[in-house]
Amino acid sequence: MNEFDAINIVWVLGALVLAGSALAGYRLSWKRGVVYALMWASIFVAVTLLINLVNV
Repeated sequence: MNEFDAINIVWVLGALVLAGSALAGYRLSWKRGVVYALMWASIFVAVTLLINLVNV
């Protein structure tokens, strides 16, 4: 663990809080929120896999 790991953890937690508060602003139901979160997660996973395939 180097000196930048703590900064990265704080940044990720802040980003999650910011995204969560933005989602809460829409006042969605829990079911709709989970569906949106899974959709975004699948998009990010697909893009990451595509980039990894291209860089190999």
